[in-house]
Amino acid sequence: MLFADTLARCMSIAGALPPLIVCNNDHRFLVSEQMRNGQVAGRLVLEPCGRDTAPAVAVTALMALEQDPVLLVTPADHCIADAHAFARTVATAGERAAQGRMVCLGVTPTCAHTGYGYIRTGEQAAPGVLAVNRFVEKPDPATAESFVASGGYLWNCGVFLFRASVYLQELERHAPEILRECREAVAGSYSDLDFIRLGEEAFRRCPARSIDYAVMEHAQDMEVVPFDGQWSDLGSWAALHAVQPRDGNGNGLFGDVLAEGCSGSYVRSSDRLVVGLGLKDLTVVETKDAVLVAANDALDDLKTAIGQLDRAGRRETQEHTVVYRPWGSFESIVAGDRFQVKRIVVKPGEVLSLQRHFHRAEHWVVVRGTARIVNGDEEFILCEDESTYIPLGHVHRLENPGKIPLELIEVQTGSYLGEDDIVRLEDKYSRTAG
Repeated sequence: MLFADTLARCMSIAGALPPLIVCNNDHRFLVSEQMRNGQVAGRLVLEPCGRDTAPAVAVTALMALEQDPVLLVTPADHCIADAHAFARTVATAGERAAQGRMVCLGVTPTCAHTGYGYIRTGEQAAPGVLAVNRFVEKPDPATAESFVASGGYLWNCGVFLFRASVYLQELERHAPEILRECREAVAGSYSDLDFIRLGEEAFRRCPARSIDYAVMEHAQDMEVVPFDGQWSDLGSWAALHAVQPRDGNGNGLFGDVLAEGCSGSYVRSSDRLVVGLGLKDLTVVETKDAVLVAANDALDDLKTAIGQLDRAGRRETQEHTVVYRPWGSFESIVAGDRFQVKRIVVKPGEVLSLQRHFHRAEHWVVVRGTARIVNGDEEFILCEDESTYIPLGHVHRLENPGKIPLELIEVQTGSYLGEDDIVRLEDKYSRTAG
């Protein structure tokens, strides 16, 4: 939803060109579906791995360099209530960027937030535009209090405007190794369906660095345009708690939640009943992947915990329970030794690849819609409450010929149940994996 809102907000700006979106390979089908739903035509560039924002923007600038437009660089997880106020602020910043300046948007602080970077503002450079004296990384509470009290600081909301050529010049000056590898990655890019895939080897060599560290903190004559509208970076549970409705005790409760004697807490359930008793200033988030329980003032340590899980090779940091594909999605319901149960949803008119597996057999049960099945030498139709068994090694395919989504339960059994045990013989989407 936040990504769709960001697309709509940006495309409503006068003179906006089709967007160029950079995302991780694992999110490609989810992003492209939201683009289609919003009827937004643009280019979707896939990163083979995460390298932070400086390389992502470099790739964008290189691909746009021939026209050398003013680029509006914005994250996809911001909550901005007044799109018209945002458009007016962007228009002011865009006029300065069109003249060759590097401009950022700054948000007037509403509290001494320690999770945001700050911008020390200078003299007025033009009506509604201030010079940037310096960028300040996330401060401690006392420093944040002094910043807000002084009135000379804005939150750095991570939205920037500049010409493609200007950004590349600054990157050449301050982080030439990033520019070098990104140039090679773009030169080695190729089209895959609706996506542009970057040259993988070069992009993996690229240093991982944020645009703030790599360029903005070193650039000369930076300018900032204050944005006085309501804004929140919803990249944290604390931010969601701050902007969403609360009860009389300051609790944000969402989903199937029962809370008794709780105060100042954020409790969210996405799949199961969550009962909170006597919680005070805690965040509890239940998803199909995992459960988070944290003191509100300890949420900044979440990235550290995720890093520990990642180093331990935990599946939860690598993939979600629901995985999106161009034909629909599948969801792992339960898994054990030599078996797995999935819920598969196929969009109307879509078809999975003709494939076989070396290590697993499958049993499909249709629960909604109509399925056209290829199973070995047979082709037939299955309706609701009908099933078929696919022995190990059998060539098979699943198609939805109907007008409503096809839903089925798949039971896998075998010695290995990984998604890489797929041999594709034919594929509408020209995939070899994923």
